[in-house]
Amino acid sequence: MSGQYPPPAYVPTAPPLRPDEERTWAVLAHVLPLLGLGFVAPLVIWLVFRGRGPYLEDQAKESLNFQITLLIAYAVGGVLTIILVGFVILAAAAILQLVLGIVAAVAVGRYEWYRYPLTLRLVS
Repeated sequence: MSGQYPPPAYVPTAPPLRPDEERTWAVLAHVLPLLGLGFVAPLVIWLVFRGRGPYLEDQAKESLNFQITLLIAYAVGGVLTIILVGFVILAAAAILQLVLGIVAAVAVGRYEWYRYPLTLRLVS
């Protein structure tokens, strides 16, 4: 027995999601941040369902990237409220979050591959 490696641990693989399940979770990845869950919802969806469907994985990462971009915009706007320009940045970020989140959810509901404009692609 010496010199032999232990057998690899059994890692069960989850079955791929059906297209309707992928679409439902993808819509939730875009809608849940609008309910105050921020970047946490798409992050959890991406981590839980990674490898179970390319569409869901792509859309969860897209939503996560957009939420991280918004987080940066909110931080910059918060700091710049000292010189009053921050209020404009905060308002613009809030409006973009609401409008583009709804647009993304509608597009994903039609099973379209959606890309947010002006988004940093930090998670790929």
